[in-house]
Amino acid sequence: MTFEELGLAPELVRAVKELGYELPTPIQAMAIPEALAGKDVLGRAQTGTGKTAAFMLPIIHRLRGGDGLRALVLCPTRELAIQVAESARDYAKYCEMWVGCIYGGTPVQKDVRDLRAGFDILVATPGRLIDHLERGNVDLSELEVLVLDEADRMLDMGFRPQINEILRHVPKKRQTLFFSATLPNDVKSLAYDSLHNPVSVEAAPHRTTAEGVEQFVYPVDGRKKTQLLLELLKRPGMDSVIVFTRTKVGADRVIAQLERANVSAVVMHGDRGMKERVKALDDFREGRARVLVATDVAQRGLDVEGISHVINYDVPQDPDSYVHRVGRTARAGQTGEAITFMSPAEIGEVRAIEYHIGRELPKVELEGYGFGLTTEDRPLPTLDRKAVRASRGFRMGSRARKELSPEELAALLQVG
Repeated sequence: MTFEELGLAPELVRAVKELGYELPTPIQAMAIPEALAGKDVLGRAQTGTGKTAAFMLPIIHRLRGGDGLRALVLCPTRELAIQVAESARDYAKYCEMWVGCIYGGTPVQKDVRDLRAGFDILVATPGRLIDHLERGNVDLSELEVLVLDEADRMLDMGFRPQINEILRHVPKKRQTLFFSATLPNDVKSLAYDSLHNPVSVEAAPHRTTAEGVEQFVYPVDGRKKTQLLLELLKRPGMDSVIVFTRTKVGADRVIAQLERANVSAVVMHGDRGMKERVKALDDFREGRARVLVATDVAQRGLDVEGISHVINYDVPQDPDSYVHRVGRTARAGQTGEAITFMSPAEIGEVRAIEYHIGRELPKVELEGYGFGLTTEDRPLPTLDRKAVRASRGFRMGSRARKELSPEELAALLQVG
């Protein structure tokens, strides 16, 4: 199927061809026709699947020839919002359409000037949009399309109250396009509140890591992880390093230890204010800090060039998170290195990651840090799914966290 066959306007087809798009990705081929038909869409898709075009192309097609703010896209982070707005402007190159972008960490008065000039499509982070709604700077009464992009990430960052408030300001009669990489209970609840008779689409997740990333696993006694981190940071070439922890408490603990060791470092996680996160990212991007310590709040939408190393201080419990984390390095044709610290308690998580990406990760056991990884302990890339689930400690029963497929959730949301 081509973009012409999807039913898009000729000016949109021309724009995407000039951007080098030859054929629609699976999520685009599934979502665009449904969105063009005016249906609500529940999409399960991760970053890198082409989901921005999947919702933005039908929005631009629908809004051609009109006037006023008629589409709103909510994004969890400043970086993702900027990226989505830039893509929208590229797609709308041959359409008379204005795309705005507002997010925290910038002067409010600049937003006010831009908002008064008028937009057809507004891309925003929830917190900054609420600020402008309270000031009376934004009118959403004529909105035709609402997009919730990376809904799971927005909820992870604590934006549910802001999203609820925004939903009270938008017309009940509207089209809603809802995209999330995962569908846990809190995301299902948000989908129920915002969608009406949705069509379900799902893109197969990327299971391969970026080319150019050298990946290693360092077996280490859990009590020596910080000591190993400081040792590695002494190596030449450790110029721009992201260190991922599993929890916010863990991130704060690591940043405190790095500061005591006189390592220039900043931290990003959900308990930090927007201004603090923006400043931390700017300091890291501009080289004032050599190390960024972050939870998974930073794994998506974080677009920083020249990251030399990604270090998984804690092994991610979700294999897809591993793919996203290591994808922060070796961008735009560059090379990079991803290092994962594996304590004895984390062997199962590494096992699951290796199964997920289809290959074994080389082990590097440094003298004085390892725990004697035996042949029997080595993660294997050919485990069956039952073994992977067992190795990750899955417990089935009433307390298990069940995640519905998009099809199951869409069926539950058929409300009339």
